[in-house]
Amino acid sequence: MLRFAASALAAASALALAAPVLADTLVDNVDGVTIDETGKVKRFNGLVFDDQGKVTQVLSRSDKRPKVDYRLDGEGRVMLPGMIDAHVHVMDMGFAALTLDLSGTTSLEDALATIKAFAEANPGRPWIIGRGWNQEKWGLGRFPTAAELDSAVADRPVWLERADNHANWANTLAIQTAGITAKTPDPAGGKIIRDAKGAPAGVFVDKAVPLVGNVVPPPRPEDRDLALVRSQEVLLARGITAVADMGTKPADWTAFRRAGDEGRLQVRIMSYADSIETLELMAGPEPTGWLYDDRLRMGGIKLFLDGALGSRGASLKAPYADDHGTRGLPLLSPSQLRNLMSRAAMDNFQTAVHAIGDAANAEVLAAIEELATSYKGDRRWRIEHTQIVDPIDIARLGQHGVIASMQPLHQTSDRLMAEARLGPDRLTGAYPWRSVLKAGGRLAFGSDSPVEPADPWAGMAAAISRTDASGQPFGGWFPQETVSREQALAGFTSDAAYAGFAEGRFGRLIPGERADFILVDRDPLFASPEALRETKILQVWIGGVKVRGE
Repeated sequence: MLRFAASALAAASALALAAPVLADTLVDNVDGVTIDETGKVKRFNGLVFDDQGKVTQVLSRSDKRPKVDYRLDGEGRVMLPGMIDAHVHVMDMGFAALTLDLSGTTSLEDALATIKAFAEANPGRPWIIGRGWNQEKWGLGRFPTAAELDSAVADRPVWLERADNHANWANTLAIQTAGITAKTPDPAGGKIIRDAKGAPAGVFVDKAVPLVGNVVPPPRPEDRDLALVRSQEVLLARGITAVADMGTKPADWTAFRRAGDEGRLQVRIMSYADSIETLELMAGPEPTGWLYDDRLRMGGIKLFLDGALGSRGASLKAPYADDHGTRGLPLLSPSQLRNLMSRAAMDNFQTAVHAIGDAANAEVLAAIEELATSYKGDRRWRIEHTQIVDPIDIARLGQHGVIASMQPLHQTSDRLMAEARLGPDRLTGAYPWRSVLKAGGRLAFGSDSPVEPADPWAGMAAAISRTDASGQPFGGWFPQETVSREQALAGFTSDAAYAGFAEGRFGRLIPGERADFILVDRDPLFASPEALRETKILQVWIGGVKVRGE
């Protein structure tokens, strides 16, 4: 699909080979903040790590400094644990950085001009591939059409993913190449948006996406390797040292393994397979061990129970307020959901179920309640997104060790759309962060990148304020669902590690865990939401090795 030079890969390999040999090191004179073993905030002034890249001591000003091989002066800067994004799509992030990006477009006309300019600048690409369009952001009030896309590019197939990853927009040539006609039926769990005559109009939702997607030329292995390089660059630039990769495909896993074998894997990846078949092929009969000094593990599976609000695929208990003819697109039947969760659980794999609508969240909670009677122990059932929850179901989020893996920036991006889709009377359980904690549940915060930017600082700002980058709405959207600064920091560090069974390995700056830390220019526990969004990353260290910064 792509043709990229190998220079970036060579540079990444050279950087990995140039990493210094570790020795006992003290980073002193820092304004350190971490979540400790009890879940409380701990402040410190010095950090010692050994030649294995693990923390051995956390020092206060009054503590005697040990004899070490190296002492580094932190110059009074703020030290934090490396940020952890509990829900990303690693390879999608990399390819988004290498292909057409429509996330900044503000109208259909703007998008078409961007697409046309990209196609003209890349005449050798047989397909024009990209992502990030959002008809709600454009104020279009409907899906865009193939005919409109033809006006920008008609001589090559065009295939563009919506911002939420749950719908794609094709031009006429792409539809024709895939052989899709008015006679093509909607697949179960998917929808072909059609014109008045029943012909495909240009947009394919959820399980209809593969109808065209399957004929798009796949990336080559070297394309995937470069996408991983780009993804890690994006993550490290924002101080993110570990992620949960949701929906890892076999080709993704092998790209991760190649990077690990060659010393190019810097960011830690908690991998959740895209299917039972991938689990069996890549992991085998049980979760893999931690590979490459705790940089990679496949420990679970990602399942999709419904779609997204933007494409009206989220499964709701009542019809959409702005389309009374649909309640969404359930992607699994109740029995299919339970069978897949049970199949994973019997081999001790963790399940992470995508559920956005209130009906989907109720269904996965019911499945957890049933399966918890058969599968005892510490399962940490995950619900990914948990966006719209019926208030009567919120208490259930505090049972059976459920983890609500949520993305604060979804609330600020989707606020107006959620109001339109649900109406004012069904918003009480929307993005209910504080209610989850009050019910006894656990939060893990992430971005869903590339759906939202992989930016934990903007995520923390949204979590503590329920306002967007412009400060809207004044006072916050349902401000009773904000969380404290301490809870927001935990959501992007220790709690995100816990959600992936990584506690004791990384996520906190405490003895025995990896020395994954960042130096930043401000303390997130005192910064305003506006200041938080402007946080500058000065240095990034992973396993006691500096990977970014002066």
